[in-house]
Amino acid sequence: MVINNTEVEKQRKKRRRGWWLFPFHVLGTVRTMKTSGAASSATGHRHASRADKGRHVYKYIRGILWFFFLLYLLTCGPDLLWLLASSSFAGGELAAVEPHAARQSLHSTMSLPSLFSRALVEASDDTVVQQPIKLLSANFDHMSCGSCAGGLMEDLKVFVYELPSRFNSDWLSNERCSNHLFAAEVAIHRALLKSSHRTLKPEEAHFFFVPIYATCNFSTVNGFPAIGHARPLFATAVAHIAAAYPFWNRSNGADHIFVATHDHGACFHTMVSSPSGASFKSTPSSSRAVSLIEEDVARKDGIPEFLKRSIIVQTFGVKGQHPCQDAAALTVQIPPYVPPEAIGKALVERKRKRDIWVFFRGKMEIHPKNISGRFYSRGVRTEIWRRYSGRRRFFVKRERAEGYLSEIARSVFCLCPLGWAPWSPRIVESVALGCVPVIIADDIRLPFPDAVPWRDISLTVAERDVGRLGRILSHVAATNLSAIQRNLWRDSNRRSLLFNVPLRHGDATWQVLRALAGHRSRTPIASF
Repeated sequence: MVINNTEVEKQRKKRRRGWWLFPFHVLGTVRTMKTSGAASSATGHRHASRADKGRHVYKYIRGILWFFFLLYLLTCGPDLLWLLASSSFAGGELAAVEPHAARQSLHSTMSLPSLFSRALVEASDDTVVQQPIKLLSANFDHMSCGSCAGGLMEDLKVFVYELPSRFNSDWLSNERCSNHLFAAEVAIHRALLKSSHRTLKPEEAHFFFVPIYATCNFSTVNGFPAIGHARPLFATAVAHIAAAYPFWNRSNGADHIFVATHDHGACFHTMVSSPSGASFKSTPSSSRAVSLIEEDVARKDGIPEFLKRSIIVQTFGVKGQHPCQDAAALTVQIPPYVPPEAIGKALVERKRKRDIWVFFRGKMEIHPKNISGRFYSRGVRTEIWRRYSGRRRFFVKRERAEGYLSEIARSVFCLCPLGWAPWSPRIVESVALGCVPVIIADDIRLPFPDAVPWRDISLTVAERDVGRLGRILSHVAATNLSAIQRNLWRDSNRRSLLFNVPLRHGDATWQVLRALAGHRSRTPIASF
């Protein structure tokens, strides 16, 4: 038997045309039926009915196929195109496809358990739950402070008190004091000392900075900052400057700046304590355990009375009313401290390929008889561990490792659940290293919302929807992930969340000064 190689090659080419030509193959087959029917009708009247039947079948099948083909293009086409465009997400490459169609399909093609679990990149969606965030408590709307970076900030002057070393520099004997997550109190002080906004003439200052390092007293038991001494330390510092200088009494502290970087800011407190101040060990039968978790202690203690007229710069911030942020006359929210040198090193050493899909490494309290296991993170971290620690696409570990930042740089999504407080250094680390932060803290308020477009660079998932993380993140990966990554990788985002010494234009300390510039009227000096 002679095989015609030309015919074989033609058949192979037909098979390689792809599944999308299938409707047209069917139409071709039916058209052949029609032609055959027409040809047969020429041989006799008795074949005419067969030709008519072929024509009707051809039209009927053609109409059905075109209907379903167009329906597919209208419903699945945009998602398919976006999936193809973002298929390189595991390698960290940013697609240049406009995500408009994907934004629209995020709600229309997937019914999520709540409106709060969504990609915040949907800036055009009127149903977004998170409202524009006010940075300052008092009467200053930071979002409208367009002139703060202009004339108001150009001649802004801050006087930095020179306090006895027991209030600050003595604590630097422990190296951790200047690089742990609460070290913004040290970084802001150092940046101001070298800033052009510092003045050595207190009579021309708009603000007065009181440098106190309250979080450097590390426990010898667990290594955590023990800040039971913070209230008397601040009170002693205020008494000192009130006696040595006239400026505190002149304004009753209204133009004085204090930094409070612990979990709940100026509501100084210990982690878990009894009303008498002694440590408390929870047992299963403890009827008062819930009332003794950290936030309740913070609420009860409140901000010290002598600080309520002053300016508090703190990491703590929540939506709605809270005594730890509303009791002060003016509150500026800042990010937690992450060493910029460590971020720079991780960026230099990072691999281009992001081979970890979902990442979390950190404190996991899972023992049900431990007060932390029951109440820490409102149970969110425990749920993450229980559901995802064994999943192939989830990299979830309980212990911190030396290569922690490099792991973030390798990851696509980084989980940022709340701890004792809503905020977490993981948010800063994720943004700085290009890993999409997945924020799981229902009442969190994020810092510097006018400088950092949080809606465009992060995701937020409701605490009650942790069990649906896999489905939510898969949908984002197939729709608008590339747009989020592209927005996230802008240098301005990283710069706004890091504290540099000396101060750099647009960095975290600069953002604090920008916020304060709109409140220069708080100072009673003659020129204002």
